[in-house]
Amino acid sequence: MVLDTNIIVSAPIASAGKPATVVDAWLDGKFTLPTCAAHLDELRDALEKPRVAELVKPHKAGRLVNQIRRLAEDVAILPRVKRSSDPNDDFLLALSEGGTADYLVTGDKSGLLALGRHKKTRIVSARKFGQILT
Repeated sequence: MVLDTNIIVSAPIASAGKPATVVDAWLDGKFTLPTCAAHLDELRDALEKPRVAELVKPHKAGRLVNQIRRLAEDVAILPRVKRSSDPNDDFLLALSEGGTADYLVTGDKSGLLALGRHKKTRIVSARKFGQILT
C-alpha cells in the first residue's frame, strides 16, 4: 500500500485522525509500505514548509523520515506514468504500480482520488482505508 505524502505529514499533526490510524497500522505491520527516492524527497520538502514545521517539530519530522527510509520497502525502478492531473503525483501512481500496491491512500480529492484506480491499485481516502482495515 502506498501512502501519499499528505497522509504521512497529517499523521503527526492530528494523532487521533484517520491518517495517523493508517500510519500506525503500517508501523504495527498490517501492511508493507513501498517508497522511493522521490517519495522521501517530497516528504522532506513537505515537512520543511514553514506552516508544517510549526506543527511537526524537526526532531519528529526527522524521526518520521528515518522510519520510512528504514522500514519501508525501497522500489528502485519505477515504471513511467503520466496519468495524474498533477504531474507531481505521477510518481505515486508509478510507485503503486512498481510496488504492486493494492491501495494508494491519499487526501487529494480533486486529483488522485478522482482517478479511483490505477491499474490494480485502488485509490482511496484515509477514512475509506480505515474502514477496509477493520
